[in-house]
Amino acid sequence: MKSFDKDDSSFYDKAPFISIEERSEESIAGWEKIVIGLKSRIERLEKADAVIVINYYPGVNEGELLSHLIQPLGIANSFNANDLFQAETDIQRLTYPDVTDDPVFGRITQLCINDLFDQEKFYNARKHLKSVNGVKLIFGYGAYFLANDPDLLIYADMPRWELQLRYRRGEISNLGLNNKGEKSSLQYKRGFFVDWRMADKLKENTIARWDYVLDTTKALLPVMISGEAYRHALRKTVQQPFRVVPFFDPGPWGGQWMKEHFDLDPKEKNYAWCFDCVPEENSLLLKFGDTIFETPSINLIFLNAELLLGDAVEARFGKEFPIRFDFLDTIEGGNLSLQVHPTNEFIKEHFGMAYTQDESYYILDAKEDACVYLGLKEGISPSEMISELNNAQNGKSPFDVEKFVKKFPVKAHDHILIPAGTVHCSGKNSMVLEISATPYIFTFKLWDWGRMGLDGKPRPINIEYGKEVIDWNRTTPWVKKELINTVQTIASGDGWEEEKTGLHATEFIETRRHWFSKPVHHYANGSVNVLNLVEGLEAVVESPSGSFEPLIVHYAETFIIPANIKEYTIRPYGKSEGKKCTTIKAFIRT
Repeated sequence: MKSFDKDDSSFYDKAPFISIEERSEESIAGWEKIVIGLKSRIERLEKADAVIVINYYPGVNEGELLSHLIQPLGIANSFNANDLFQAETDIQRLTYPDVTDDPVFGRITQLCINDLFDQEKFYNARKHLKSVNGVKLIFGYGAYFLANDPDLLIYADMPRWELQLRYRRGEISNLGLNNKGEKSSLQYKRGFFVDWRMADKLKENTIARWDYVLDTTKALLPVMISGEAYRHALRKTVQQPFRVVPFFDPGPWGGQWMKEHFDLDPKEKNYAWCFDCVPEENSLLLKFGDTIFETPSINLIFLNAELLLGDAVEARFGKEFPIRFDFLDTIEGGNLSLQVHPTNEFIKEHFGMAYTQDESYYILDAKEDACVYLGLKEGISPSEMISELNNAQNGKSPFDVEKFVKKFPVKAHDHILIPAGTVHCSGKNSMVLEISATPYIFTFKLWDWGRMGLDGKPRPINIEYGKEVIDWNRTTPWVKKELINTVQTIASGDGWEEEKTGLHATEFIETRRHWFSKPVHHYANGSVNVLNLVEGLEAVVESPSGSFEPLIVHYAETFIIPANIKEYTIRPYGKSEGKKCTTIKAFIRT
């Protein structure tokens, strides 16, 4: 185990931001000032029949907007687009093929938000709006569809992590439903497969023409910026290295390492996950003067995919960020569930996803007894293993993992590759940096060690799915040769060495490790780069040509280098000057 001075825990930045000082005067904080600003803008339209639209992302607190924004604007002709939704039973029937009865998995919807509208109500509303004289205000989750070409478009956005917390607190319903208080995992599933997909289609199609953007992440502490300032901020972000906002979550197997090293709330029982780079769910903080504006980091891709991802990566993955970095903390915790990820063919056929969750475990830190369970033992019977898994799930007897799955000891800086189809899990007493492709809920749990979830109930087990995708040929000899520390030194120079550490040939992510005590030069090579400082307290990322401001990164922080940045250097900094540091870098093979 690594040891640090107590003060070193404060190095990890839990609220990184991008400074937009050049537009610092363009943010408005507080409902009263926002209302005044919008009233002034509406007056400047000088159009007697102007159409104003306030469109919400799922999760926005409509009650807060109604009482603090919509009503104070005082526009007599106001229309709530949410009144046009079909009856709940009809929405349930429409979305059932995507939501399904499965407790965890659904299918990525092809629906749009306007598909949820009652068509008769919708066309009558459009007809009525045309007949009404004067300024008109349309608001709601699909408000944009009611206006052919609004004179003023205000978008009220919401990061997915805050949205999930609102599910857990029982504060919000899914689109078109009144299901507050439903099990939050079911709300999340509907959000992931249906609500967010529909809302993102509309967001992607309108983001270039937003006149104003509202951040209502913190209750009663809204911030508004102009669409022009917002787009400027996102363009600036993809022209420099940056970090997204990490978030932390407890789990039944969670550990204590992050609590100590990241200066987290000591009253929490544990922290199992840190989502350090999952742009679909992380936030991005934009700092306008003294005002922080929080926005979903996925918006960077909707607006600037080519600059962020690179031409070839965008052509392959579209408006998706394909690389995920997260932490799994089992120090003084428990084993992860024994699991397997689906193949590309399986995930596409059953769930509508274009690619699967290939991954790897980079061991950031470990106790002496740390281990991973990886691959199958030679000569086992697949039918016997599945039978015993089912028996364990039915409570007949615990599953004897080591009878079927090989256990390997691990230590800091080991890199374990886990292509889809490989049975695996991290054991207790390791701190894992998980480097993976992004379809991150597609884990088929085979055995959860007989424990309960944090809610005191069994977690869903997916043996029926899992048995369809297990690669029974991935036995111990193959695993040792192909998946454990397949490290090759490929370059070196004065004070640095570069190694290729993975991922497996069947995976689309490449990883490189750099050991350095002096500056080391990096090239983006046409792909977004994602890195983590896995050794050393501080390093600085710099531009050889001075094209961006230096970014100081700290131990265990993940940072993103847009493909737009063709080259960059990293060197030890501050407390690490003159000492050896290490980064692990991931990018897409192009």
